[in-house]
Amino acid sequence: MFKRRKPRSYGQMASEMIYPRGGWRRAGTYVVHRLRRLPDQPHRIGRGVAAGVFVSFTPLFGFHFLSAAAVAWLIGGNILAALLATFVGNPVTLPFIALVSVGLGRHILGLKGELSPNFIFREFTQATSELWHNVQSVFGPEVAHWVRLQDFFWQIFWPYVVGGTILGLVVSIATHYLTVPVFLAYQRRREKQMATRIARASDRLAELARARAARDAPPPDKGQ
Repeated sequence: MFKRRKPRSYGQMASEMIYPRGGWRRAGTYVVHRLRRLPDQPHRIGRGVAAGVFVSFTPLFGFHFLSAAAVAWLIGGNILAALLATFVGNPVTLPFIALVSVGLGRHILGLKGELSPNFIFREFTQATSELWHNVQSVFGPEVAHWVRLQDFFWQIFWPYVVGGTILGLVVSIATHYLTVPVFLAYQRRREKQMATRIARASDRLAELARARAARDAPPPDKGQ
């Protein structure tokens, strides 16, 4: 009943993950709208948003949803808010997040040399492919190779973890303290609007009841 008349192809699904059909601005507006209307306490929504933002700074690509839900559960945040907040780590922002996180991590760990976003994501792709090859080698005749993965771990992945954790903590904490007052003000405004609507509806019902009572009242006896 609610399915598309023409199902999307896998190519369309992939392209919309990179660039949504309505644009990133519309997608961001939708996420903010959903966050504001979550039926939960503002501090729990704020914690959930903080969890999603924090996870967006980690190199756990493909596991951001699960990681955000786990972090939100651990800190008592709203899990749906955490899932929505992972929108921070989208294809537009991820190159900047990766560049700054890896750069900061390499600086802290004393590693020299700057890496470009293209190089970082290319290494992630190759490391994933090689890891899958090594898993298959357990059940087949292929030979596992771990040297390249070791270099990837110490040169890129571990610096990403270190730098991303620091940046993620700073940004997520700031996001929490900035968003809680916003959610609180929005919910108070909604409660006020709802109270106004209820009062208007009550007044309208009272007017209708008085009009009905006046209509149904017996006419006065003219003989008295």
